[in-house]
Amino acid sequence: MRVYLPSTLTLLAGVHAAKEIGPAPLAAHAVTPALREWYAGGDLEELEYAAMSAAARASLRLLAADPSVPRRRVVLAAEVPDDLVAWPRGDAGVGGGDRALVEVPAAVPWTWIASGHVDDADAAADIAAAAQALPAADAGDDDAAFTVDGADGHELLWYATQELPHLLA
Repeated sequence: MRVYLPSTLTLLAGVHAAKEIGPAPLAAHAVTPALREWYAGGDLEELEYAAMSAAARASLRLLAADPSVPRRRVVLAAEVPDDLVAWPRGDAGVGGGDRALVEVPAAVPWTWIASGHVDDADAAADIAAAAQALPAADAGDDDAAFTVDGADGHELLWYATQELPHLLA
């Protein structure tokens, strides 16, 4: 199953050095039954984009939690055996209604990573503003929510796994 793991450039450096994403359990995003039900009209590509977008929002939360890391969202796409991916059986998902949220109960080896998705450096100012506005948006501030939603206007760039170490230089 394809899962999308939220990260940051700093965390990516650790993943690259350790050759695995851990420690387990890992929060990830994937095409779950709840996401399929919610987005019934979407084909697989659209559903995977929705799952990756949820992981990008989770990456933004990682950035908000650590102001010292570079202001670029990072999502790692990995192929994980189906039996290692757990999702809630309810209709709302877990984590405040995140229909794409799943849990991977084991570390993910580097060899399972299929690709990386990273903001262009030009997006850093908007991503920084969104990360800073996230607490206020969570508290219901509409202006802050608008700023946070602005991060979604930046498409993540695709990187092959062999290209990811070059982002760390």
